[in-house]
Amino acid sequence: MKSLSWTAAVAALIALTACSEKPQEQTGTQADGAAYQGTGVASFTQPGWTAGDANSWQQQLRARGQYGQNEYNRTQAK
Repeated sequence: MKSLSWTAAVAALIALTACSEKPQEQTGTQADGAAYQGTGVASFTQPGWTAGDANSWQQQLRARGQYGQNEYNRTQAK
């Protein structure tokens, strides 16, 4: 009987710890810019894409969707 009350106390403690989550708020962040502006780090850029050029950004997205992330096209090549 004593172990049952101990188990119930531990279970209640574990259940109550889930209620103590801290709020997740953003503080001190900047507003995002347009995605085609890039990160400013050259190692994150795809060859053929110019940072700040919206037309180049859309062409890269179209090419990635057609050739890089299209499983149907990738499986047909093998």
